[in-house]
Amino acid sequence: MSNTSAPNTTPATTAAFHMQAMLSFGVSLAAVVVGTVYLPVDGWVKAFLAIAVLYAITSAFTLAKCVRDRQESLTVVNRVDQARVEKLLAEHDPFRSVA
Repeated sequence: MSNTSAPNTTPATTAAFHMQAMLSFGVSLAAVVVGTVYLPVDGWVKAFLAIAVLYAITSAFTLAKCVRDRQESLTVVNRVDQARVEKLLAEHDPFRSVA
């Protein structure tokens, strides 16, 4: 049986991509907050918009987590299946006579 581990199939994100994602989120959130604060409407409308934005943000994070968890679970299942196939291939002897 081989002791080599399966290659890492999950793509690694770079620090630059991570920083870009964080900055993009921060800038978009700041733009919505500033836009809501300076909107010429009553305080109740501003509060409603603020709660709606927070709800959209938390929903987006929840969706991203669900997608990530599903992708990770499929990766684990594929790795287990690959390990089973490798074990069967390692134990198989094509020259062994069938009794």
